[in-house]
Amino acid sequence: MLTIALVIYFIILLYSVILHEISHGLMARSLGDNTAEDMGRITLNPLKHLDMFGSVILPIFTYWTGGFIFGYAKPVPYNPLNLRDRKYGPVKVALAGPAANIVLALLFGLCLRFLPDALGLTIFQNLLQGGVKINLVLAIFNLMPIPPLDGHWLLLTLLPNRFAAFKLFLVHYGIFIFLIFLFFIFPLFYPLINFLFKLIVG
Repeated sequence: MLTIALVIYFIILLYSVILHEISHGLMARSLGDNTAEDMGRITLNPLKHLDMFGSVILPIFTYWTGGFIFGYAKPVPYNPLNLRDRKYGPVKVALAGPAANIVLALLFGLCLRFLPDALGLTIFQNLLQGGVKINLVLAIFNLMPIPPLDGHWLLLTLLPNRFAAFKLFLVHYGIFIFLIFLFFIFPLFYPLINFLFKLIVG
């Protein structure tokens, strides 16, 4: 039963990440760029989105070292020069992914509120709770204003031109900032995630 639950958790994570990436592509397409569609990335076929490290190695590593499953898919490509909204288009494309995860968290939460009484299955309730938490983590994590996360597009767009040197620093050293954030800062957001989780599941 535990093995089955882990497999289902992995599937929930996989498709939460896939829908996150598809949302980027759909938003880009709505703004005039068909790059993702032309490359066959607006699809639920996981083979089109799998990243060997982010989709396989990282989830296994995080589970065995931290007891949770976390990962990512290959980023959906788009050409910002094709967007009708050149200024805010990249922000809209970036925020579409976390927005999809927030919607998924709410949907899992609604199922958890209304279905368990009828089904009476503890494992089913636990899986729905996992769906809420996975998508909350994905949403909040990707909203952080650090490259390569989605939130950095919002920061780069809203910062005035006088912060050009800081923008350049962020782009050049983003990977180092990201690693520090991942291991030392993001754990500080767990109380916020737990608060939102309780708010959604009731």
